[in-house]
Amino acid sequence: MLGRHSRLLLVAGLLAAMPFGAGPTHAATPDTYDPWPGLVQDIFNNRPMDDGAGIVSIEMPYRAEDAAIVPVTLRVKMPPADTRRVVAITLVIDQNPAPMAARFELGQDSSVSEISTRVRVNNYTDVHAVAELSDGKLYMTKTFVKASGGCSAPAAKNADEAKARLGQIRFRQFAKPTDGPQSGAREAQIMIGHPNNSGLQMDQVTRLYIPAFFIDELRIWQDDSLVLAMRGGISISEDPNIRFSYVPNGAKRIRVEAKDTEGHVFQNEWKVENPGI
Repeated sequence: MLGRHSRLLLVAGLLAAMPFGAGPTHAATPDTYDPWPGLVQDIFNNRPMDDGAGIVSIEMPYRAEDAAIVPVTLRVKMPPADTRRVVAITLVIDQNPAPMAARFELGQDSSVSEISTRVRVNNYTDVHAVAELSDGKLYMTKTFVKASGGCSAPAAKNADEAKARLGQIRFRQFAKPTDGPQSGAREAQIMIGHPNNSGLQMDQVTRLYIPAFFIDELRIWQDDSLVLAMRGGISISEDPNIRFSYVPNGAKRIRVEAKDTEGHVFQNEWKVENPGI
C-alpha cells in the first residue's frame, strides 16, 4: 500500500495545478478532477465500501484557522447490538500530496471509541475516514475542509529547538473526580516532540527544501495489551499529538514506542493512576 506513495505524490502534484471548484455538496463537477476513485484503488485495492454514517464519524472545522494544525476527531459509532468491532480507521486527505494521512489500528480489547489528532491540509479538499470492521467490510464517511498551504508551511520551531525536543514523549490521562472502578472509558493523550517535516517546507536561510522526516509508526500499550497503533505520513502535524478514549484493563503502566523515517526509536512508560479501574 505505502509502496505506491510516489504515485500518490505525482498525482497530488498534478492536482495542485488544476482549478478547484465545489458545488453545494462539495462533490466533483465535470470540470473538477476527483482523486477519490483513484485513492480507493491505490490505498484500498478497490475494495467495496458501504455508507459509514452509523459506523464512524469525522469532525473537522469547515474553514481551518491554521492549515498546518487542523484538528480532526474520529469517533466509533457502532450500534450496541452490533457484535462486530472496528479493527482500523484510515484517514485520507484527498488533495494532499500524500493523501493517506494515517491508519489507526485499534487494540482488540481496548474499546477505543475516539481518536483526535492534528493534520496538515494543503488544498480545499474532501477528507475521508474509512473504518474496517472485524468481518472485513469497509465503511466510509467524509467531510470537507477549506484550507491551503498546510504541507509547505514553515515549522513553528527552529531547528535547534526541534532537535532538543526530538523524541520527547509525554503522557496525560484525563479523569473526572467522580471516576471509579465502574466508570468505563477514560481519555488519554500522547505528545511526541518531532518536527514531522513534510518534505515540502523550505529552509528560509538556504532556500532549499527540508527533507521529509516524520514519525511513521506509533504504538501504545496497557502493560502488554495493544491500545492503539498508528502508521503515519507527512500529513500529521509537527509534534504529533494523539488523544484517544479507551477502556482501562487494570494495567499498571502505559507504554509507548514511536519510530521515525530515519530509524530512530523513542520509548517511554508511565505508571497508571488508579490501575484497578
